[in-house]
Amino acid sequence: MKHLTEEDLSRLFDTPLFRAIGEVADQMGLHCYAVGGYVRDLFLERPSKDIDCVVVDPQAMFNVQSSMFNGDGPGIRVAKALGKKLGRGAHVSVFRNFGTAQVKWKDQEIEFVGARRESYSRDSRKPIVEDGTLEDDLDRRDFTINALAYCLSSEGLVDGKRLVDRFDGLLDMEDGLIATPLDPDITFSDDPLRMMRCIRFATQLRFQIEEETADALKRNAERIKIISQERIIDELNKIMMAQHPSIGFEHLQDCGILQIIMPELSALDVVEERNGRAHKNNFYHTLEVLENVCRTGVQSNHTSQFSILNSQLWLRWAALLHDIGKPRSKRWEEKVGWTFHNHNYIGQKMVSNIFRRMKLPLDERMSYVEKLVGLHMRPIAIADDEVTDSAVRRLLFEAGEDIDDLMILCEADITSKNQQKKQRFLDNFQLVREKLADLQARDNYRTWQNPITGEEIMETFGLKPCREIGVLKQAVKDAIWDSVIPNDHEAARQFMLQKAAEMGLAPVNA
Repeated sequence: MKHLTEEDLSRLFDTPLFRAIGEVADQMGLHCYAVGGYVRDLFLERPSKDIDCVVVDPQAMFNVQSSMFNGDGPGIRVAKALGKKLGRGAHVSVFRNFGTAQVKWKDQEIEFVGARRESYSRDSRKPIVEDGTLEDDLDRRDFTINALAYCLSSEGLVDGKRLVDRFDGLLDMEDGLIATPLDPDITFSDDPLRMMRCIRFATQLRFQIEEETADALKRNAERIKIISQERIIDELNKIMMAQHPSIGFEHLQDCGILQIIMPELSALDVVEERNGRAHKNNFYHTLEVLENVCRTGVQSNHTSQFSILNSQLWLRWAALLHDIGKPRSKRWEEKVGWTFHNHNYIGQKMVSNIFRRMKLPLDERMSYVEKLVGLHMRPIAIADDEVTDSAVRRLLFEAGEDIDDLMILCEADITSKNQQKKQRFLDNFQLVREKLADLQARDNYRTWQNPITGEEIMETFGLKPCREIGVLKQAVKDAIWDSVIPNDHEAARQFMLQKAAEMGLAPVNA
């Protein structure tokens, strides 16, 4: 955290934009404050382009409920006046239903709202809103570090100072603490999304959650059920893209929210012992794999709509879900102990249900996660045995353009505390990578397609859709993958005819 004096802050806010906001507010007899994240991030030295401003009308009568929605409230009036002052290039959007307005200018977005106070009903996070003072507005903020305000107008200073720190947010920033301004039980019960935001800020900033605030998370975890999946997944993706997302998932598990929003992942947090033999805790193993992936990054070259940032997010989702099938596949075998046979295939089938329930995208991003979850044991199996051209070729065919990301995930999955075993796998993985590079140089396997289509098989043998078509296509594919025949149409067609004859099928024009 950077310690900023009033003089430091004055210099930071001495820009054309902030001067214009202050001048407009002064001309209208209003008090205007930059609040929340923008002010916080100045002290944390984090870049921030979004600016929130609260406008107070010192002449307003605060006993008139929702007067900010009757016509243009003070926030909307300032936004409109600012748009005119900034001139061309400034775009003003007014949202009267919410009493807010937004000004876009250059690369910045400034949100204006009148000061307000809020009250909530038990079954909704939608507040009843009334006009309020600056103090009322800061009272409703989620965390002390977000309850900072800086006066931009010439009037409206508090105790002669422009910086307003009503709840000692600066001290909490210095101590690295996330705490609520008021009673955390009321804060979280009123708007349960704040629980996700609490954990998200703790993850992004690597802050501790203050003890009473952490206890309130546990007491109010069930309240998360009234929050829409879209809101939850927005916060979850922000946690996922933090430098160390495992921090957030540990908090979610500890307070009981993870069991509600993603019970499949929470179910991994168990260690079962039988006859003195226990399996590892797959929840903490998963978080270790996730951290390993975050350190490595994404390498695949996806299409433009599957950007690098998107690739990084979905590679992290694949890491988070890679062992999701283990609880359903767990078995005890007397000779070998605990087993999780086919957990990758079980997990692959679970991905679509998880994505659908959590309102995650059901497009190529889900397919990518499914593929990596389903294939994540293959490179390990190859590395644990003789690394043959045939096995690596099959892997290339199935992984396609995602082969590099798959290898990242699989290497991240090696978390053994046995350093000799770990090094042996890493050395063998290097052999797999070398064979991958060699085969890629010789053949274009990333975009491979079977040279024999189902349509050609039906036309050749006069068939309608049936089981035999799939058998022939698979036989051709296996023959190419195992280097029985070359990867070209004529060789594949001759093999198809031979295989069909063994099955009692004859070409219709023979």
